[in-house]
Amino acid sequence: MADNIIVRIQSPHGMKRINVGKRDTGAQLLKKVAKEFGCSNNGFSVYLNRNKTEEISPTMNKSLSLLKIKHGDLLYLFPSNDAGTSTQVMETLSQAHGGQRVLTPSAINIVEDEIDQYLNKQDGKIYRNRDHQQCRHGALGKCVHCVPLEPFDEDYLNHLDPPVKHMSFHAYIRKLTGGADKGKFVALENISCKIKSGCEGHPPWPDGICTKCQPSAITLNRQKYRHVDNIMFENHTIADRFLNFWRQTGNQRLGFLYGRYTEHTDIPLGIRAEVAAIYEPPQIGTANSLELLEDPKAEVVEEIASKLGLRKVGWIFTDLLSEDTRKGTVKFIRNKDAHFLSAEECITAGDFQNKHPNACRLSPDGHFGSKFVTVLATGGPDNQVHFEGYQVSNQCMALVGDDCFLPCRDAPELGYVKESSSEQYVPDVFYKDIDKFGNEITQLARPLPVEYLIIDIPTTFPKDPVYTFASSPQPFPVVNRDVVGETQDFHTLASYLAQSQSSVFLDVISDFHLLLFLVTNDVMPLRDSINLLLEAVKTRNEELAQTWKRSEQWATIEQLCSTVGVQAPSASEFDALGGSQQSTPTAMWSCRHCTFMNQPGTDQCEMCNLPRT
Repeated sequence: MADNIIVRIQSPHGMKRINVGKRDTGAQLLKKVAKEFGCSNNGFSVYLNRNKTEEISPTMNKSLSLLKIKHGDLLYLFPSNDAGTSTQVMETLSQAHGGQRVLTPSAINIVEDEIDQYLNKQDGKIYRNRDHQQCRHGALGKCVHCVPLEPFDEDYLNHLDPPVKHMSFHAYIRKLTGGADKGKFVALENISCKIKSGCEGHPPWPDGICTKCQPSAITLNRQKYRHVDNIMFENHTIADRFLNFWRQTGNQRLGFLYGRYTEHTDIPLGIRAEVAAIYEPPQIGTANSLELLEDPKAEVVEEIASKLGLRKVGWIFTDLLSEDTRKGTVKFIRNKDAHFLSAEECITAGDFQNKHPNACRLSPDGHFGSKFVTVLATGGPDNQVHFEGYQVSNQCMALVGDDCFLPCRDAPELGYVKESSSEQYVPDVFYKDIDKFGNEITQLARPLPVEYLIIDIPTTFPKDPVYTFASSPQPFPVVNRDVVGETQDFHTLASYLAQSQSSVFLDVISDFHLLLFLVTNDVMPLRDSINLLLEAVKTRNEELAQTWKRSEQWATIEQLCSTVGVQAPSASEFDALGGSQQSTPTAMWSCRHCTFMNQPGTDQCEMCNLPRT
């Protein structure tokens, strides 16, 4: 035992003690270090000094006594210069003393959203002016009445008008990473309701379970932060165009919001979701239900939106019941006496949020929460259409993601946490309530009021409208609205181009649904040749748009439009300002069912025998 000594090894994320023998060589020491830290032998370097001098080489055959390493000496472990091995080593150092998880370079290497990278660099402090009545110091001094506040200061947030119930996510991160240690041991853990795999001390569930693999019970709490602090539609036209479907049919409608994330300056380190367009996927809607169908164009829509500088930021759906058609009023059905979101809608929102996670460098998984928002168009207290914004909490995302949460059949405001079965173990979920005597009690979440899972987000429209896409009195038809007679074909394209006589070409073509039609139509898809036009729309560059307009692809589109009954404006018909002359109709027409080109004077398709209208 006298030949054994203890050597301390300090790594960037903690220290460990290793038992070695005095006669052990440097190579043997490095093997024990690798085994203790659980990393590869060539992924790190150990030095005798903190300034990285006197490295212990893996090929070193000298004993520790010859290296003058004594009992209690402190050695220093650093990752190797190779990025790949450095990441591999540091991932294994994610366990500090007491099993507390710490930040790993695998999380550091995660590419966060641009808005997150921008806010990480901001000061975030709330600066206050000097109070002439309470401040007794000079112009350069500071006191408790004028010192800058932290972005997570609850008193400041509560005294805003209106008060802010949830601090921003980046303010929450500043709160965690503040203090003397600068958040060295902070890790944002994603909640898991599943049994941990790899436990070999007992048979698998349902025959066995232990405290190591059993997920912890969950007590639902109000989330102190939110990932998005404001939702803003660029203009009223976006919302009105979406609501037109309900106005025409009385059936509910669902759509995906495309836009961008920007800074929300009304809240310290806040994030705003700006909506530039709404895409309506294939769906079946009735007056009181919605069914989302498989969308074959989903991948193309994502690609086009990305090239336009947009991304999917949320989803929107309607729950509208007409009260008086003459006045245009709707019923006020979503309130505190009924419900704000149903359990089924919370599950849908949680599923969407799980599919669009938020990249986060402080999470061992590389993601934490979601910026995906939910917007509900429903009646307000004044019986007008209101837009309400929501997200569900990270706890709800975990329950939905692990298939532990169900809606109640006869109570939309209540959900139900599954009970454990032989196929699935479900941890206990609790929430706190106030009984009739005013005492705080803990209840099992069977059933569960969904208010514990909802985070409300203000939804606004700007005073000065913004237009990523041009606004037109008669816009191009919206995709997937064949049920109301809005069809996307070359006949409607020709009509749309013909009525845009005084508009510049860039404004005519700057329509999200028109761009989707040009890419996804069956006759002349332009997926591989529309990049220049998309760049022109993204940068509002008329010169680029005119360059694309002179291409062979647009000439083919003009020729197709000229054969369906309406002459599209040709390149020579646009004047210097981009206007077009009156188009002239032709006789041939395209069947709206099979696209066959028919001869003039016929009211029935020669190919499919279906009527022209």
